[in-house]
Amino acid sequence: MSRSVRRGEGFRWEDVPLEPYKETGNDFREVSRQLLFGHGEGLASDLRYFEVGPGGHTTLERHEHAHAVVVLRGRGRVLVDPEIREIRPFDLVHVPSLTWHQFRTTGDEPLGFLCVADGGRDRPRRPTPIELEELRRRPGVAGFVRI
Repeated sequence: MSRSVRRGEGFRWEDVPLEPYKETGNDFREVSRQLLFGHGEGLASDLRYFEVGPGGHTTLERHEHAHAVVVLRGRGRVLVDPEIREIRPFDLVHVPSLTWHQFRTTGDEPLGFLCVADGGRDRPRRPTPIELEELRRRPGVAGFVRI
């Protein structure tokens, strides 16, 4: 079955529910998502749109599957361990398998990005206290990560 989705107001898509980033937790701030296309539609991957509000951040995590990210709006910084990079519209970010990563906004505009990931992906893993201590020993990372 084919489907087309129209963009609505701003960076939202019509008839696509706005979902919470995660069901529970306090390790993220000001994040929403929309599942634009999913593996339930005969695709191997999901295409999701994430928006991180001003002052917000995603969870510090890693997992078995890789991500491909296209920034659409706003500015921010991203940790793709061991590097922290500035990101802006139309930048591409590859997050390899089992790599610690976290997105943060900079400025007053939301950071919005498309993310392609395996539809049958594994659950994210948060760092253990020992892993977090190791991460925080890396130059620049201690001041960047939000937990």
